[in-house]
Amino acid sequence: MFSPQRMEARKALRMKKVQELVSFMHERSEKGEAVDISRASFTTVLNIISNILFSVDLGSYDVTSKSNRFRDTVIATMEAAGKPDAANYFPFMRFLDLQGNRKNMKACTERLFRVFRGFIDAKLTEKSLDNSKDVSDSDFLDALLVLVEGDETELDNNDIEHLLLDMFAAGTDTSSSTLEWAMAELLNNPKSLARAQGEMDCVIGQNGIVQESDISHLPYLQAVVKETFRLHPAAPFLVPRKAEADVEILGLMVPKDTQVLVNVWAIGRDPAVWENPTRFEPERFLGKETDVKGRDYELTPFGGGRRICPGLPLAVVTVSLMLGSLLYFFDWKLPNGVASEDLDMDETFGITLHRTNPLHAVPVKKRAYK
Repeated sequence: MFSPQRMEARKALRMKKVQELVSFMHERSEKGEAVDISRASFTTVLNIISNILFSVDLGSYDVTSKSNRFRDTVIATMEAAGKPDAANYFPFMRFLDLQGNRKNMKACTERLFRVFRGFIDAKLTEKSLDNSKDVSDSDFLDALLVLVEGDETELDNNDIEHLLLDMFAAGTDTSSSTLEWAMAELLNNPKSLARAQGEMDCVIGQNGIVQESDISHLPYLQAVVKETFRLHPAAPFLVPRKAEADVEILGLMVPKDTQVLVNVWAIGRDPAVWENPTRFEPERFLGKETDVKGRDYELTPFGGGRRICPGLPLAVVTVSLMLGSLLYFFDWKLPNGVASEDLDMDETFGITLHRTNPLHAVPVKKRAYK
């Protein structure tokens, strides 16, 4: 799913979905209406991932569409997974489910599993009727279903359902929240916004379109994305690890089977590591080789080592392409006369890091979209 070959093969799909996002923004711009950045970007990412997995759109920019129920269920699943639970600290209380977290999580995941089962059944029926499908037209679910054939299967349908759940949970909410934070920080820092847009105009020109190949020629845009990852990592504690054996780290003993949480949010704001750690300063990354691939431990929003997030290549290119397109085609202003310095930047912690209040902004068309 994330190999260089498959990433290249899906480039046209990502471009198409980002173009649909830009078209939606143009419609709102003509009406002078504010846009919920989180909802719009979530729809884009959701449709990219659902097409990779199932070859269909599962999201819609129309807030009244029934397809948004799936979006709402994915978000509810992430919220349920991120809620603090007393049973995490007192395991003997787990069976009581005093806060109802287990009940909520089960209800959310079962709704998603029903959707997945529908796609699985449809694929199996299609395959039984016609087994001549071109491999180049196969999606991720087609590839998974090959593994359930025969007597010695490597996976079963239950495994596939849970893997698909991980794909949606890890890939949609995280990317859309990163895009929202990037836009919020730029609107809160007009000089950074102007510099990013100036770079876009210089590199892309006045009558172009943002391509994935342009990203490598946009160092300030890349720096904006890295700075957003530093200040607002999508998963502030990454995902839980567990020590496989007793290990001593910096004089501290971590016993076997200890659950370990890596606080990348705190690392990204450590004054011993970063100058002016609470300021949004993309310039700090210009001319430096620091990246997010797990080699620079001061910036590891995707983790590192064998457990690094496999979706890193897709997430970085998707966020960069969406952000670049929004900056290239539109100027932005806050609704109701809100000044940039008054923009609410409060955070809400869960399994993912969200803005307490969703960002709404008004797109102002800069140039025609072809």
